[in-house]
Amino acid sequence: MKRRTAREKALQALFQIDVSKAEPRDAIEHVLEEEAGDAFLTKLVEGVAANQEDIDTMIEGHLEKWKLDRLATVDRNLLRLAVYELMFSREEVPANVVLDEAIEIAKIYGDDQSGRFINGVLSKVKQHLS
Repeated sequence: MKRRTAREKALQALFQIDVSKAEPRDAIEHVLEEEAGDAFLTKLVEGVAANQEDIDTMIEGHLEKWKLDRLATVDRNLLRLAVYELMFSREEVPANVVLDEAIEIAKIYGDDQSGRFINGVLSKVKQHLS
């Protein structure tokens, strides 16, 4: 599975976990729809789930005039996914790739403003972590 596809499926799984409180393994199984599993997808979903408190704290520290729970569900979970990669996969994936992927996925799954919003928040997080 390509990494872009794994990120998109991870976003879908995180959305399910957020909305219906599904277990990470169940959410992954559901989004795979009988496809073979993918180690990168599993790492992303389980990594976000295991580190969600730290990830959410990092995101909230870089939101202006917004609260995490008021964000669109897609935007909130896409931020969680990308911030997880920025915080915990720095050696594996360059920060600029994480930002580019998140912005492109936001354009597909989010609303008209999602790409710019995601870019703004992630740029601040990236700068903070540098």
